[in-house]
Amino acid sequence: MLNDSTSRETALSYAMPDHRPPTHTPTAPQEEPWAELRALTAARIALPRAGASLATAPQLDLRLAHARARDAVHAQLDEARLIEALAPLGLPVLAVASAAADRQHYLMRPDLGRRLAGDADARLATYAGSGHDLVIVIADGLSARAIEAHARPLLAAALPRLQGWRIAPLVVVRQGRVAIGDEIARALRADIAVVLSGERPGLSAPDSMGAYLTFRPTPQTTDADRNCISNIRPEGLAYADAAVTLTHLLRAMRARQISGVRLKDDRLLRRVSALDERAY
Repeated sequence: MLNDSTSRETALSYAMPDHRPPTHTPTAPQEEPWAELRALTAARIALPRAGASLATAPQLDLRLAHARARDAVHAQLDEARLIEALAPLGLPVLAVASAAADRQHYLMRPDLGRRLAGDADARLATYAGSGHDLVIVIADGLSARAIEAHARPLLAAALPRLQGWRIAPLVVVRQGRVAIGDEIARALRADIAVVLSGERPGLSAPDSMGAYLTFRPTPQTTDADRNCISNIRPEGLAYADAAVTLTHLLRAMRARQISGVRLKDDRLLRRVSALDERAY
């Protein structure tokens, strides 16, 4: 039998309203609308926010990516290591420098990175012989890290496809920009210059490499006279695919005696045309 105090508490519990917060059943999370697109690109899409600002995680990730890009621009080329990595390709390797004395001058004076230093022109001329079909220049550009990682694998995939070509010694350039390949091609008497160069780092790719192809460069050559294959790296354009495109353009250059905007990679267009012909 309940005593009087227990009876009063029981009665009050029925008489007083319950002020506890209501219990909410959590709703199932909605499907992420950007997930499918994010799987296709490294671009930063629909980043989460905290009020008017980025959430902490994407903000830290952005700062890390910026630091990596900045480090890539300032990094020095490990020339000895690169030359050692290129040795198994079976071509002589020459090392020269641009007119930029150091990395700071290279970044502040782009014109110096387009010219050879000192007696480099005369040194190269001793290897000219009777001329070459092709010279491959490997310049650190704006990302030495890209060159150290991707130059050898690309050349390993491309050189076997160039059997019968007269290829000059490989030329490694410190503090070099794309146009320095023009001077090197003239010194070695090469018809075509291919310059592998570290591309300007971005927030999603601090190690992207580009290949720039020029037919018979002269002092008047402009960027419109070059063909470019960009974003060569495992996360971008794979080595095997880049090698196929590179050798296709080289053969087209030699056959048509042109490069740049007048020369297009028309393989896809030709495949589409062939499919149209079969359809009819």
